Amino acid sequence: MFDFFLNVIGRDMGIDLGTANTLIYVKNRGLVMNEPSIVAIDKENKRILAVGSEAKTMVGRTPGNIIAIRPLKDGVIADFDTTERMLRYFIQKVHRNMAIARPRVVICVPSGITAVEKKAVIEAIEHAGARSAYTIEEPLAAAIGSNLPVDEPTGSMIIDIGGGTSEVAVISLGGIVAYQSLRIGGDELDEAIIYYLKKENNLLIGESTAEKIKMEIGSAFPLENEGKMEVNGRDLVTGLPKTIIITSQQMRSALEKTLNDIINSVVEVLDITPPELSSDIMKRGIVLSGGGALLKGLPERISRETHCPVFIAPEPLGAVALGAGKCAEDFNTLKRYLRYLR
Repeated sequence: MFDFFLNVIGRDMGIDLGTANTLIYVKNRGLVMNEPSIVAIDKENKRILAVGSEAKTMVGRTPGNIIAIRPLKDGVIADFDTTERMLRYFIQKVHRNMAIARPRVVICVPSGITAVEKKAVIEAIEHAGARSAYTIEEPLAAAIGSNLPVDEPTGSMIIDIGGGTSEVAVISLGGIVAYQSLRIGGDELDEAIIYYLKKENNLLIGESTAEKIKMEIGSAFPLENEGKMEVNGRDLVTGLPKTIIITSQQMRSALEKTLNDIINSVVEVLDITPPELSSDIMKRGIVLSGGGALLKGLPERISRETHCPVFIAPEPLGAVALGAGKCAEDFNTLKRYLRYLR
């Protein structure tokens, strides 16, 4: 009876604690939050001034006494205290009964995470207000959230490209058969654009501008209608504001090396996959999730390199959080996918 009370008042939740964004799924309510994993802090007194979307508007625009930081890097915690405070803010924002009963939390972690890094995630979420915390590997969560038949004796391949990590995995009978976890993702694509414009055009741009360029004209494969875009930045020679026109062909060149690293990992995972599962993947195809799945031409590029059909998940941005949320919704049935550290 007491457990029933806790589950009603302290509703279980699934959290996708991402390098770029944090998504929260609350039991019986669905996805309730998608906020940037950014915190604005006053350097003098360490006071948090803004979290999430409000903090993101401050990136690159703060005075000397304020810093806007991402407390996670490459999918793992880089600043423990700030991560804990950010999580507490997010959990309290979506959970109104924290003082009465604390929620049980399922949180997603990269498949290549170390035991120390995983323990840091567990401690951060418990310090932030969870009564207990369980982890699930991101590719498995993404597969569950993408409605793949993870329990069946058939091969399902998922590629989850987040802000800080890219996860490639083949799943069968509820477990990961073969995988690679790369600590590169959407952030590296943005950095590649910044580096390209600096090198080729002597133009310095910020992270937000690079992300906008990637979303508007970035591509992994030749497009039917190639685009162009006006970009504002600072001339590295004169130090003055400068405007240039860039094309989608140029951005494809900028992104080539990072995309090759991701695609090579897909090929390597296929190479170590048992032949029976490989034939399943050839028939069923590969599923893309995460923000990187939305890069124009990426399904076509991966399909050309692997000779397999490639599809985008029904909800690519929320697939990982949805998978964690499904485990929270049906905890007793799906807890076999979870890990509990103590």
